[in-house]
Amino acid sequence: MLGASCRGEVRRNFMIAWPLLHSALTGVCLLPFSLKRYGPNVVESGSKADITRRALIVKFGAIGDVIMALPAAHGLHQQGFQVEWACGKAVRPLLECYPWIKLVPVDDKAILAGRPLERLREILRLWRKIAFRPYQLCATLYYDSRYRILAAPVRSDRKIMLSRSSRDTMLVTGRQHTDEYARVVLGEEDTVRETSRSPLRPLHLPASPLPAKERRRIAIVPGGTSNILAKQAWRRWPIEHYVAIAQQLLSRNMEVVLLGGPGDEWVRPSFQQLPVTDCIGTLSLPEVISVCDSCDAVISHDTGPLHLAGLSNAALIGIFGPTNPSNFLPRRSSVIGMWGGHGFACRPCYDGRNFAPCTFNGCMHQVTPAAVLQQLDALLEDRAHGRLREWSVVVPDTNQPASAATILPVL
Repeated sequence: MLGASCRGEVRRNFMIAWPLLHSALTGVCLLPFSLKRYGPNVVESGSKADITRRALIVKFGAIGDVIMALPAAHGLHQQGFQVEWACGKAVRPLLECYPWIKLVPVDDKAILAGRPLERLREILRLWRKIAFRPYQLCATLYYDSRYRILAAPVRSDRKIMLSRSSRDTMLVTGRQHTDEYARVVLGEEDTVRETSRSPLRPLHLPASPLPAKERRRIAIVPGGTSNILAKQAWRRWPIEHYVAIAQQLLSRNMEVVLLGGPGDEWVRPSFQQLPVTDCIGTLSLPEVISVCDSCDAVISHDTGPLHLAGLSNAALIGIFGPTNPSNFLPRRSSVIGMWGGHGFACRPCYDGRNFAPCTFNGCMHQVTPAAVLQQLDALLEDRAHGRLREWSVVVPDTNQPASAATILPVL
């Protein structure tokens, strides 16, 4: 049984939620009072700010998805929109580096993984900030229809949500998601586009917490691939391969930097005998970009720091297997995607939501440390001689020695 205080909280939440739900479902507003009473972020009708064209983006995370959606948001900004973004706690520090975005912070952990009352309470907090504001566009960048409730009370001239039933709101398989988010959000015609959008670098970044480098500096990302809802270990390159890479780089008198989030402490024991610079769990997202800027190159599998490195000036090697690099690899110069699993009938196994119930990610194991070092040397050599190398995807050639790779044509 619920206690008296808990029952009172439920009643209070229901009294606020019911008018909003009724309006969202019927289009009839039952609120005879100003929403300013319930939330400080709602602009009153008739204020000067009402003249501004507004666009609302609902995308809590993950890091890579938010970074790939940024060029679409910037396109709206260039069209004269005030861009508001309902974002989760993890990506908020990154989005704060883009001063043209007005943040609508939410506790995404409470909404996605909290108890029912916690979820209701946080959804109501979001509604108080966005309900009945005049938006010309509301883009909920999720496929799962359950996210539709987040923007239910929003009134907008154009309201979109990702859907696999319509090409206009679908991220087409095999296309870079940065381009697809822009096509969907900006309503672009699906026709010939010869070049892809590059990652949108932040306007403001903090200084790197690392001292100036005295030798070549390479960052590696051995952890990651987890978010609030799931751990996706299939995307990880084997930890022993990262250790082998670190040993090789240290033997060449290069500095090796470990990057990762607070949940990646488990990788530390594998490197405890090596003189590496450990930045795991110590950096904000903007600081990760700054540290990458101070590096000559970054090596990562398909995880959030891969996309953060894509915002930096460092050369980048991204290692893929169950996911398609055509969808996720940052498209800028000095970026190479290595796609393991060449010849595997099961590759890619990620369908946009789930992975195959695989017990061994052989696709990731097919990419050897020797092959990665080969590509790294080529990138560093090109940069040393001032040669611009466009992004590309390579695959291990199973008919050649393990260090060999075949370059795929850029489509």
